[in-house]
Amino acid sequence: MGAEEAVSNGILRSIPARDLARWLPYFEKRELSAGKILHESGEMVRHIYFPSTAVVSIKYAMENGSAAEIAVVGREGLVGISLLLGGGSTVGNAVVQSAGQAFRIRADLVRHEFLSPVVMPLLLRYIQALFTQMSQTAVCNRYHVVDQQLCRWLLLSLDRLQGNSLHITQEVIAGMLGVRREGVTEAAAKLQKAGVIRYTRGHIEILNRPGLEERSCECYAVVKREYDRLLPAPPH
Repeated sequence: MGAEEAVSNGILRSIPARDLARWLPYFEKRELSAGKILHESGEMVRHIYFPSTAVVSIKYAMENGSAAEIAVVGREGLVGISLLLGGGSTVGNAVVQSAGQAFRIRADLVRHEFLSPVVMPLLLRYIQALFTQMSQTAVCNRYHVVDQQLCRWLLLSLDRLQGNSLHITQEVIAGMLGVRREGVTEAAAKLQKAGVIRYTRGHIEILNRPGLEERSCECYAVVKREYDRLLPAPPH
């Protein structure tokens, strides 16, 4: 991976060139297919992923097999924060939501680099932003209706993708939100009737983003504001 490719990820783009240059020889460019598991619950994190065009869902799985998304990561961030926090493993699964590219590096190669007085403050701000997303997701799933949850989820996903389209089924979205598929189907039908989205099987196109934001709860705005405050703007 070259320095020109690194700018496609917000974290890598924000690391000073001199520091990043030490990492570049160790990066691998990976094509990630939808559904690929990057790490599972309880598994030691062996690689850190910096998505460029891929979007990764952090999910929590229950003992009965059900699961729900607690955060989504794209070109603004990285996957593998448990390494940065010293825990090594995590209780969540990291699953590719939208296929695309990411840059991967072995955890043992960069662990000491995270202690750099230049790099650490950036990573701590990212962790704070991610924790805000996780907290707000928990509140949203508890207190807001499926219609609002769907709008919030679509907006967060769009912020991490290029363009206005998502290739994903209603069944997968229901699994992300931890709700019944019928609830997602009904909510999507309302948005389509209002001219906010166009939905065909496995494909959602956003036609009216301001309309989507109006129908979302405050949770999206809270998360967006915190990311904008703490982190540089994501690459275009």
